[in-house]
Amino acid sequence: MDKEWSEKNKKMQTLISKEATFSEGINLLLELRGNLFEQITSIVKTFPPVAFYQLPFGHGDKNHNSTLAWSLWHLFRIEDIVAHTLILNNRQILFESNWIEKISSPIITTGNELAGEAMIDFSKKLNVKALYDYCKAVMDSTNELLKSLRFSDLKRKFSVEDKERLIAGECVSDDDSASWLIDFWCGKNVKGLIQMPFSRHWIMHVEAMRRIKNKLCQEAKKGVDQIACCGLSCNHCFLTAWCGSCRTIYNTCSFATCSPDGVCPNTACCKEKGLDGCYECDELYDCKKGFYSLGKDTNAIRAMALFIQKHGKKELLKVLDSLHKKKNFQKIQEVLGEEIEDGLRILEENR
Repeated sequence: MDKEWSEKNKKMQTLISKEATFSEGINLLLELRGNLFEQITSIVKTFPPVAFYQLPFGHGDKNHNSTLAWSLWHLFRIEDIVAHTLILNNRQILFESNWIEKISSPIITTGNELAGEAMIDFSKKLNVKALYDYCKAVMDSTNELLKSLRFSDLKRKFSVEDKERLIAGECVSDDDSASWLIDFWCGKNVKGLIQMPFSRHWIMHVEAMRRIKNKLCQEAKKGVDQIACCGLSCNHCFLTAWCGSCRTIYNTCSFATCSPDGVCPNTACCKEKGLDGCYECDELYDCKKGFYSLGKDTNAIRAMALFIQKHGKKELLKVLDSLHKKKNFQKIQEVLGEEIEDGLRILEENR
């Protein structure tokens, strides 16, 4: 479990356990949920539609044995059901504003009953953009519920009538893989539900989603040129574990994620000019596009592109391998510095 998220979750649980610090605990919970939703937003906004129905870890019973689309649906259907049908006893978000039609979901359950090909087929049918918007609506609604809670509400337990209401709603499949959920929820008090599903459940599935997206990126990069259009070596980049490089559809480098169309300006320019990379452009030294617009912060990348222009990609990779053996670093700027000429000199000295 992510250390920062885990520590926040533990601290939150401690804080809400005392009336004097209850409000502080709820605020920390909202902060944690915000942090986790940022991860979800990043995935939805940067990954292509095909990514959301892939099952890179295959069949199994672990959280990462799922698709990205299913993970989103499952996580927020459970939250919607627990918050509205169980705790508030009112209408679920799913049944407002035509969400079912917008998302194109063939089910209203939590999805626990789906696995393998059935999960993939289900995921293919979903409108991911609408699903994301639904998730956001559920989160916002639950956040309002959390902010309205009083310390005395934490001990509230649930009755047979509450359980029967969940069963009658038919939002939990009667399949053995799902039916246990109702007893699980009704066996907890409100404090227990804050942990599962309003906090720890999020951590579990967002971490699984990160594993899924990272696996997709690594699979996509196999056999692909690992020198980015800007001249950066993807294999030597600190983002390599979770970025698919600008030469695949799983590009999640910083400039790609910040660009409206998800394409880095350097990559877009190279495609427009029919170039393999910026190192083939005679305007490279003075270029102000994409990574080169940041000046000293990314002059090391420009230096690598200029080095490729002179010696080729293979020579750059050899030099970078040599530099990594000499010094453990994450960002190439730590070694090549902020000036173009200094970076070029260091690269030449390590040939």
